[in-house]
Amino acid sequence: MNVFLEQVREGEFPAFKKKLQEAFTTAVKRQLPGISDEPIPSDRDIEESFYSPKAEAYYIMHHGKKVGGVVVSIDKETHHNSLDLFFISTENHNSGLGFAAWNAIEARYPETEVWETVTPYFEKRNIHFYVNKCGFHIVEFYNEQNPYPYCDNGHDNEIPESLEDGMFRFEKVMGK
Repeated sequence: MNVFLEQVREGEFPAFKKKLQEAFTTAVKRQLPGISDEPIPSDRDIEESFYSPKAEAYYIMHHGKKVGGVVVSIDKETHHNSLDLFFISTENHNSGLGFAAWNAIEARYPETEVWETVTPYFEKRNIHFYVNKCGFHIVEFYNEQNPYPYCDNGHDNEIPESLEDGMFRFEKVMGK
């Protein structure tokens, strides 16, 4: 599948953010119909990810069209990198583009030793994708007994109340 990554320029950030929130909000509302109409993830969460010092943001391109996007954090010293935000536009779901995009991400960062990401406990599509398609392993479950470590950084409502019931942390050790 002809999928490649194209760097998001700062001026394109509002459109990137809007498409990301559409994809995430649609997925969450499918699982939690009573959730509020606030965008998911929040503007602040996306901006923190997008503007962090190690962040790299890309559109996922297919046949000249923007079909999704990704924000990764790349640690050039440890080679332990994280998949911070990853989406395929809802109109392109179930087309194989997500797996093709993940392969493009891995190819872009061949020096990566470990990839890490998180997803809410109820996101069966994501869990299936990361574990069964991409080769990640669930290594931790965040919940009230084991809080998500990035919750307490001075921000109110870091994790939406609807997600406080749990999130899985995944790792993929490369070369295995």
